[in-house]
Amino acid sequence: MNAPLEAGLQPFVLADTTDGICTLTLNRGERFNPLSTLMIAAVDAALDQIAGDPSIRVVVLAGAGRAFCAGHDLNEMRAHVDHDWQRGLFDACTQMMLKLTRLPQPVIARVHGAAAAAGCQLVSMCDLAVAADSAKFGLSGINAGIFCTTPAVGVGRNIGRKRTLELLLTGELIDARTALDWGLVNRVVPATEIDGAVHALASVIAAKSPAAVALGKRAFYAQMEVGLESAYALAGETMACNMLEADAAEGIDAFLGKRAPNWRS
Repeated sequence: MNAPLEAGLQPFVLADTTDGICTLTLNRGERFNPLSTLMIAAVDAALDQIAGDPSIRVVVLAGAGRAFCAGHDLNEMRAHVDHDWQRGLFDACTQMMLKLTRLPQPVIARVHGAAAAAGCQLVSMCDLAVAADSAKFGLSGINAGIFCTTPAVGVGRNIGRKRTLELLLTGELIDARTALDWGLVNRVVPATEIDGAVHALASVIAAKSPAAVALGKRAFYAQMEVGLESAYALAGETMACNMLEADAAEGIDAFLGKRAPNWRS
């Protein structure tokens, strides 16, 4: 899966798959990879392709050029002043963001440079995130008179209310170490080591049972949005179903037999 996902010489998204790890790269680096309508559509289409490809075990989401993603395309937004167009943009972006959590495969954000506004939202909606120590994060829309209401949905579920509101109200960027401390990213590494760190994490996950990973990821997000009793009911049912999977039998037999598992899915 190394073909462009858009006709023309410069696709919005590049896809490269090696050893079950698919790297999707936002490919407008000269403009800091804005989430324009075409970029959102390209990412959405790529995720649809990946969802139906069982050979892909893990997805890495990266940005070309000097930054991960600087948010929405303000030039495009300014050119369309009607409500229906604006609502259509945010609805399309929301569906793309939700698709990241609904994808059977785990998604790791590879963050360098700036991840601002909807770019910060993109990090928050990935399952995991590894950041270069030079990366910056923020909900900076307020600086342009735009409250980052939709980015706050994902970011608020990562770092909590008061920290999210600080980002929303000040528009200031935080550094990678602060993002790690607040829970927005999993790991911070020197910029020269980020590819190795991302690959190491992705490889560990890619070696697990795809069936168990997909089942568990779906259940994790579902139980996080309901009350405690309902969460346990959902989790218990998921574990019961998990135990009936061929991979569970194989995994237990491999563990007891002190051998590497041979996943059936």
